[in-house]
Amino acid sequence: MNPVLLGNRKLLLLLCSRVSSTLAYQVLAVAVGWQIYALTGSPFYLGLVGLAQFLPMFLLTLIAGHVVDRYDRRVVIRTCQFIEAAGVAVLAAGSFSGWLNGEAILGIAFVVGAARTFENPGTQALLPNLVPGGLFPSAVALSASCSQVAFIVGPAVGGLLFALDPAVTYVIVGCLFVGAGVVISLIQVERPERVAGSASVQSLFAGIAFIRANPAILGAISLDLFAVLLGGATALLPVYARDILFVGPWGLGLLRSAPALGALAMSIGLARRPLRSGIGRTMFAAVIIFGVATIFFALSTSLPLSLISLAVLGAADVISVVIRQSLVQMKTPDAMRGRVAAVNSMFIGTSNQLGEFESGVTAAWFGVVPAVLIGGVGTIVVALAWMRLFPQLARADTVEG
Repeated sequence: MNPVLLGNRKLLLLLCSRVSSTLAYQVLAVAVGWQIYALTGSPFYLGLVGLAQFLPMFLLTLIAGHVVDRYDRRVVIRTCQFIEAAGVAVLAAGSFSGWLNGEAILGIAFVVGAARTFENPGTQALLPNLVPGGLFPSAVALSASCSQVAFIVGPAVGGLLFALDPAVTYVIVGCLFVGAGVVISLIQVERPERVAGSASVQSLFAGIAFIRANPAILGAISLDLFAVLLGGATALLPVYARDILFVGPWGLGLLRSAPALGALAMSIGLARRPLRSGIGRTMFAAVIIFGVATIFFALSTSLPLSLISLAVLGAADVISVVIRQSLVQMKTPDAMRGRVAAVNSMFIGTSNQLGEFESGVTAAWFGVVPAVLIGGVGTIVVALAWMRLFPQLARADTVEG
């Protein structure tokens, strides 16, 4: 690991805040998924959770990008984390009092999704201000490694805590969000981050215009959108845990942790040895492996095989994440990073949250196993099609070129 990165106090503070926030969100995802399925008994409601988080992202992304570029990014991130803590406090109160139902959970998911619509591009846009440009790909991989630790620990802890007491689980999640907001306040950034001018149609759509003008960036972002949209099997993990693999909340925590375990191993490797060449071919290969792993998971009735499939899926996904984030940030001027990052976050959120909705709908139509199987095959088809549609991305050799 590069000692310059490990000695960068501002970077470490940002990573601590991100780990705390991500850990909170992962625990929250397990608790919400298990609780809403227990209350409703419907896979469709699991899909609605993803939709509830996607809608504010779709509606507020352009505004979020302008806010992140105009105002202090640290303040934006901190405010979002405190709002998330307030939403979780409502879940804790509802669980403790016994009045919480599926509709109330969906409402809180909408609020948390709105806050994350501003938080994620703020974090992405702040990162390049904290490290030298030449170290940025390694910083992205290090950030991914830290996040994957939260992805691993969070679901496992969430499953255990929820089995003990749902209200206590939500209280702990709220404290993690508050802690993340406090840590982000300690970062001192020398360079100015505000841009002049009020919101206008041209300003709001500047991020979209920039992405459209760069085929490699457009191809990378849209590839992730459609691949994960089709391969979003994580929304159905509660069904697999209870009805196919016959494990309880602890098993759900293991299933949710498995992709992060594979992603952690891969991101550590990328931080130590960043990708130097052939990034286009590497990205497409990773997406195809992602699809194959999804197919294996769909057909598995064994917990060990399911965990291995999800771990391979996570390792392949993190390659795409590191390449995409490095490519986008390195090619974007600082004054526009918030707006471009907001559009990028919308694509990421669409692929995750809307992918969960798609999985819930197809599971209701065709059954759980066929839905995941169709998603894996679709992911492979999309990767092959994008190699033809975006030859610039397929031929891309380095992040800078």
